[in-house]
Amino acid sequence: MPARRHFLACVILLVLSPALPAQAQAPSTAAVDLARARDPGIVTLVRHARAPGTGDPASFTLADCATQRNLSEQGRQDARRLGAALRAVGVRDADVRTSQWCRCVETARLLDVGRVQATPFLNSFFAERGEEASATRALRAAIVQKVDSRRPLLLVTHQVNITALTGLTPVEGEVVFVRATAAGTVDVVGRVRLP
Repeated sequence: MPARRHFLACVILLVLSPALPAQAQAPSTAAVDLARARDPGIVTLVRHARAPGTGDPASFTLADCATQRNLSEQGRQDARRLGAALRAVGVRDADVRTSQWCRCVETARLLDVGRVQATPFLNSFFAERGEEASATRALRAAIVQKVDSRRPLLLVTHQVNITALTGLTPVEGEVVFVRATAAGTVDVVGRVRLP
């Protein structure tokens, strides 16, 4: 009978005990993977956050966001959440480059991990496939020539750009980590999509 009471007391304690505090829990796999963004030599490619639709209207212009496919409210929330997760693993004062498309610029700004600079070679070539080779060469060169390995480099761009470089098809808001090789090629070393 005493053993039975002891067992019941343990069960009651387990049921009534509060969950472990967040800081006592092991870090999530996503957090561990996102920490790669701090590693010297790693370049973080980010596909812009959720923007409903495909491509852009035929009459869009870069200077007018109202003519483009833009982030949804969910996309804005996702970009803020990704930025918070990056800051939580120490990604701050990053070199953030972005496509000139409004959905990429907004994603980059909402990440809030460093000063954002528009960079034309990150622009989409979805509607102009003839630009794919030169844009991919420029993207590869930027990764290979990464100068300041102390600062994280984040490149916010489009699915077509990431696919042309890596062969992967990232979903909106997905992160792909790449590293330049001694031979001047680019290897994928990981990818993360926040749940």
